[in-house]
Amino acid sequence: MIGASLLLALPSLSSAQSLSLPGEVLPAASAQQPVSAEVDAPPRADWSNDRYGPVAQAPRVDIDSLPPFGANLFEGGFRGTMVDGLNQDYRIKPGDQVTLRAWGAVEFDRVMPVDAQGNIFLPSIGPLDVQGVSSAQLDARVRQAIQSVYPENVQVYTNLQGVQPVGVFVTGYVENPGRYAGTPSDSVLYFLDQAGGIDNALGSYRRIRLMRGGQVMASIDLYDFLLRGDIPRPQLRDGDTIVVDERGSSFAVTGDVERAYRYELRGQNLLGSELVQLARLKSGVSHVLLRGDRATGPVATYLSLSEFLDRSIQRGDEVVFSADQREDSIVVTLEGSFFGASRYALPRDARLGELLDAVAVPADMTAEESVSIKRESVARQQRQALHDSLRRLETTYLGASSATNEEAQIRVREAELIQTFVERARTLEPSGRLVVAHDAGISDIRLQDGDVITLPEVTDSVLISGEVIVPQAAVFRPGMSVWDYIDGAGGLTQRGDEDHILVVRQNGAVRDADDISLRPGDEVLVMPAVPTKNLQLATSITQILYQIAVATKVAIDL
Repeated sequence: MIGASLLLALPSLSSAQSLSLPGEVLPAASAQQPVSAEVDAPPRADWSNDRYGPVAQAPRVDIDSLPPFGANLFEGGFRGTMVDGLNQDYRIKPGDQVTLRAWGAVEFDRVMPVDAQGNIFLPSIGPLDVQGVSSAQLDARVRQAIQSVYPENVQVYTNLQGVQPVGVFVTGYVENPGRYAGTPSDSVLYFLDQAGGIDNALGSYRRIRLMRGGQVMASIDLYDFLLRGDIPRPQLRDGDTIVVDERGSSFAVTGDVERAYRYELRGQNLLGSELVQLARLKSGVSHVLLRGDRATGPVATYLSLSEFLDRSIQRGDEVVFSADQREDSIVVTLEGSFFGASRYALPRDARLGELLDAVAVPADMTAEESVSIKRESVARQQRQALHDSLRRLETTYLGASSATNEEAQIRVREAELIQTFVERARTLEPSGRLVVAHDAGISDIRLQDGDVITLPEVTDSVLISGEVIVPQAAVFRPGMSVWDYIDGAGGLTQRGDEDHILVVRQNGAVRDADDISLRPGDEVLVMPAVPTKNLQLATSITQILYQIAVATKVAIDL
């Protein structure tokens, strides 16, 4: 474990649990006590109602601007999937073609049409009524008729070879109303697709009727097909009409859902539990904002997901799902020299000292005084600060005017230098290193989710990099100066700046070489000299070079 003397003002220590099992975390610190001070104030309003309270950051949406649920249904090519008429449930009708083969006591092989009376004519036997018989029953029906005359030594084979085409009218709220050809076994989807699909602005996906002689033969709700693959399969007849009704009452669903659409009500309302099945929530959804109009006036109710399940959704409502609940734990990662697991689940208020005191490290092999943290929020700040500095550099110098031709030429060379420098600088990625170790110990800061805590291993080397002839790692020797190590690396390059040499500690701290003594694990970083006589420009670029060195431990080549 990290020495207690290195930690500053540590709280009571807890034993850490690794992330090997879900839910294992460091025991949370004692619960916060409520403030006992009394405040003289008038009674507060109760905002826990349907009109007031916390809400998700979601602007009101126009329901008609959302695509309807099922809008992509007719992109699947139903019109190219006409059936061949051999559906087992197909009922034979006049005009169909039946292939009949018999051999043994009697032999014949022919294709027989079903006549207007619904009969086929069997040679030497006579007419046989097959109208209304399913294709699955046809073989048994014919076999029975033949064997009633030739009871022995007769084999029979039948096949429904072809069916009469039908013309079906498709009308209502479809893109291209008209009469379309198909077969009696074709799906309603086939004919709807022939008509260009349902009008997404006005058509209903839940109220589709199959009409025959003024009677409703089937009612079709495409939500059943979209969700479960269920759809009525009526046998169509020539002259049938498919009618798509006008879109019914609708409501909008947005937020953290897989299906952000305009949904159509089948009746007057829908329960929240039913909507959850329709919309397919994303992981982590915890709350729902329900907005709409009621007889008592507008409402905006912010509910937990469990409360929403029993709520009624009505026409014109907007439902916004959100993952609006903070996790009770964070996950941090260890790297470097230590024993045990490398990832830990901790309570949100866990501090660095608690974790370090629970981590076993190899004796005399861990540089406890050089602990540091890589933190994404710090990396973002460094990235933004560097971006702002580079933008100021471009704004200040690239737009400057010139009074003479000589000055203009100097400006051109400076612009080339700036542009090259900015391009290279923008490719660098800050490390987000947070320095927590210093001479007095280790700052006991609160950890954040995603932190990477580095416990560096003890080293006996010093790294020399940047503008030196031979960048290298050298063995640390007490008493050797920065210049001794630089000379051992071949000295400075022509671009090396002897006035700007940095030392980067193992803990991420960056110091000027003139201010500190070297110790094992340090990196000597020789900065480049800025190749310009413009002192103001050189100062600006040098400052950014220092900024880059702190954020990335890199001396960018100019």
